[in-house]
Formats: sequence, C-alpha cells, structure tokens
Amino acid sequence: MLAAMLHVRQLAKVHHTAPLRAGGSESGAVAVFSQVDLDVAPGEFVAIVGESGVGKSTLLNCLAGLDAPSAGHAQVLGTDLSALAEGPQAHFRRRHLGFVFQAFHVLPHLSVTQNVALPLMLLGVPRAQQLQRVADELAAVGLGDLGERLPQQLSGGQLQRVALARALVHRPALILADEPTGNLDPDTAERVMQLLAAQTRQHGAACVMVTHSQAAAAHADRVLRLTATGMRTEPMHG
Repeated sequence: MLAAMLHVRQLAKVHHTAPLRAGGSESGAVAVFSQVDLDVAPGEFVAIVGESGVGKSTLLNCLAGLDAPSAGHAQVLGTDLSALAEGPQAHFRRRHLGFVFQAFHVLPHLSVTQNVALPLMLLGVPRAQQLQRVADELAAVGLGDLGERLPQQLSGGQLQRVALARALVHRPALILADEPTGNLDPDTAERVMQLLAAQTRQHGAACVMVTHSQAAAAHADRVLRLTATGMRTEPMHG
C-alpha cells in the first residue's frame, strides 16, 4: 500500500460559546467533531457525508490549515500545516493543495486560460510552461477551445470545469472539494464528478470531498460519515 498523502489522527474542533450574560463567567465548549482518523493514499478519492452543521466544511478547513484544530493533527505529505508559520503555511498550501468549491470562485475579469494559470503564476512557473500546462489541463476537462472566453460567457458546468482545471493544473498532492456539484443540474453534476474522479486518479492526488449528494459520493472509492464523535465507513450504494 502506498504511503498516505493525507494522514489524520484524533482531529477535533471545539467552538467556545460566549458568556451567557455580560460580566458572567458561564460559557461552554461545543464539540463540532472529535476523534477523526483518516488516511488517504495517492490516487484515492474519499467522500465525506453527514448531517448539516456537523462540521464537514470546518473539517476541510482544518485539513487545509485554514482553521486550527482544537486537538489532534492533520499531515499532508508528512507536514502538519497547523504547526507552520503563516508564510511557510501559505506557500505549502499554494504548492501542494488544490481547492474546488460549490461557488466556483473564478475571477470574472480574467479569461479561462488566465484563471487556470493562476496557481502556476503564483508559484513562479515560467510563462511557456504555464501555457502548456494550462492547455493540457483545459483539454483534459473538455474546454480546450474556450481558453480566451470570459467567465460570464460560460455555463455553470463549464465554470466548474474551469475551477477543476485550476485546482489540478499545479499537480497538487491533496484536492479538497466542498460541495462541488451543489450549483449544477444532475446531468452536468455527473459529468463534473466523472472528471474529478478520473483526474484525481490520473494525477495520483488524494481527494477529499464533502457532499450532501449520494450521486456525487457514489464516484468515490470510500464514503465516510462524519459525526460529532468521529467518522465511520458508510455503505456504498451501487
């Protein structure tokens, strides 16, 4: 078995509530989730499901080092992001992580090519290499002839494929996807999920996706259910 790209042990997140009244000392701690253990290997696609409010997006933020866990640790390529200073943490995230969100987050004033090239530009990749990598990635997601278009000229499904290409163009070790099909119709969502799964495996990345969609989760190698007291394997539905 290949070494884990993502290694998580006893991860927990607690939110502290404010005092009940001004000047009062009564406050409490509310566990969002706790005792989360997870290993994801290169090329493996894991879906995380759970009730609303259980902290699925918060978990992704902890994995990315965007939110500090209250206990435990999450390591990407053997590095605990929460232990890094802000500068090195941002550089590590930029180099080794890719993000896909429900809301796309493409920049409206940049062309498709420019949007996808952003991670490479931030990493200082030479211009000629940027253009080749972007062209290859756009072709892989079926947008090879749309590079000069602006986001407002694209459909929702095309925008999500732009976001997917941008997340993958720098060959990240870990892809984090937060409800990536939430704004898409079922047919378009199916196409995007097929691409996400195929590209994850082709590039040897580890992918963790949180979703409410059983159809989206069905593309994963494993489905896990997050609860307040840990994570358990969810039966796969054919």
